[in-house]
Amino acid sequence: MTQVIVCNIDDDENRMLELRAARHGWSIEEEVRQILRRAVSEEDQAQRKTGSRIAARFTEAGLTEPLNEFRRNIIKPIDFGS
Repeated sequence: MTQVIVCNIDDDENRMLELRAARHGWSIEEEVRQILRRAVSEEDQAQRKTGSRIAARFTEAGLTEPLNEFRRNIIKPIDFGS
């Protein structure tokens, strides 16, 4: 596995990393890993269509069946009385 060393991190940024890591319940090292993982996968996500990105975000929610009530329904725009 590759190691990456980042020098000269601002004290405020380091504190924010510590707080984020504590909020997620993991080490600063794991927090940085997660940030990097999300950053490098954003390019792949931008290539996918919106529905696929939404579905991927909620894969862990356990919703595996299609929501038929949303199929073929016309969504009407909001009327602001103009």
